[in-house]
Amino acid sequence: MSLIDVEEVWYSYGNRVTALVGVSLKIEQKETIALIGQNGGGKTTLAKHFNGLLKPTRGKVLVKGIDTREVPANRLALTVGYVFQNPSHQIFSSKVWDEVAFGPKNAGLKPGEVAERTAWAIEAVGLSGFEQTHPYDLDYGKMKLLTIASIMSIKPEVYCLDEPTTGQDHQGRRRVGQLVRNLNEDGATVIVITHDMRFVAEVAERIILLAGGRIVADGETRAIFEKTDILAGAQIRPPQISQLAHALADCGVPPNLIAVRELADCLANIIRADKG
Repeated sequence: MSLIDVEEVWYSYGNRVTALVGVSLKIEQKETIALIGQNGGGKTTLAKHFNGLLKPTRGKVLVKGIDTREVPANRLALTVGYVFQNPSHQIFSSKVWDEVAFGPKNAGLKPGEVAERTAWAIEAVGLSGFEQTHPYDLDYGKMKLLTIASIMSIKPEVYCLDEPTTGQDHQGRRRVGQLVRNLNEDGATVIVITHDMRFVAEVAERIILLAGGRIVADGETRAIFEKTDILAGAQIRPPQISQLAHALADCGVPPNLIAVRELADCLANIIRADKG
């Protein structure tokens, strides 16, 4: 049994829009996954099925063997934490500390553990010193980090992060990337919903590409970024390093490079070989 099993899931918003069309997939422990695709492709709709925020119109979703249709979303949230794209859809407390402490308090943890988890999560996202600040007095990037901290304090097994790099400066973007890596190293599964292909290349081991409510590609990140025709059909441009690697293929550069250091090392080796 997988951590999350999605079995022939269809989902419709009323009678007008069918957002998912027979989607099936499996998500295992300790994966780092990027859900990519254009707006309206079904990414967020799919992710909201992982913790019961949405229930399938047809088909089923199992989280650790539990059918999401049979349990409330607040119970599933202890296993699958969801960080919304828009912080205002998630934040409701008047202090940063209270916002982060709400999850473990609601889970019935003892006050000492609530305080420990809250302090840990706030420090991890770089918000130490802002504990008594009203969340809406933070800039947008810090508000996004606060929403991540409020899920981290619950310590779920799965994190769904919807557009986590939006509004982040360079430092904030690097912090989010390191958070994803740290959470994964600690044993969590991390699912990122994003249009930021550079970020995908930096943190994701697996890509699930959706278009028109269907999965059109699912595989290892390098392999998916090589599928230029499929990506173009879904109106997705791979990261610039991948594009450059493809453009330099006639020079002996492998087309599956996704990191700056990889390309730099490859070019250095080609230059040394030519000189030799």
